[in-house]
Amino acid sequence: MRIAEKVGLMAMGLLLVTAPAEAGAAGTFVKPAANTARAVEYGKTLPPIGYVDFCGRAEEECKFKGGTNETLKLTTENWDQIQQVNRYVNTKIRPATDMELYHVPDYWTYPVDAGDCEDYALLKKRYLKDLGFNPDLMLMTVVLDENNEGHAVLTIPTSKGDYVLDNRRQEILRWDETGYTFLKRQSQPQANQWVSLQPTPAQPSAAQIPVGTRSN
Repeated sequence: MRIAEKVGLMAMGLLLVTAPAEAGAAGTFVKPAANTARAVEYGKTLPPIGYVDFCGRAEEECKFKGGTNETLKLTTENWDQIQQVNRYVNTKIRPATDMELYHVPDYWTYPVDAGDCEDYALLKKRYLKDLGFNPDLMLMTVVLDENNEGHAVLTIPTSKGDYVLDNRRQEILRWDETGYTFLKRQSQPQANQWVSLQPTPAQPSAAQIPVGTRSN
């Protein structure tokens, strides 16, 4: 069975609401504890529906070869490269919602000149991969932002903790410093699998939270 079919089966019956998550919904989720360098994974969960569609288009990101649980050993050189890519993409791409660009609520793609949060993250991952970074160490991640709305970032597990590349800021922060509530991300060993970052089973509304409903 092809990867796209496998991911598609996982998403059967999953409906995506286009309205922002209600403020009260975040109360059922746990934010990272202070001074917690790395996120804990709590088992498999459904991938975002936009990611399922993305893989259904046989995109480069979905050509999996098996992964690793290792972390990236940070050096002055690779940290500088990560910062440069984050700044470059944040500056190069104009923020725009999927509704504005594609007239659908959630459409994941590599942006050319405009895109929303997951598009920024995908492009950063592509550029870092082209620089020689292991793609298994660059994880697409879904969070709730400060407004309790779905948002996507790129997480890099490093020797100094999980760092987050975010289109909303130039500074790269460790995950526990972002103020976000982390819901789920790609699994390192199996990038086509997604894992929950919440200690309790996701509420029904969690799987339906759209990402990228805001342009920045």
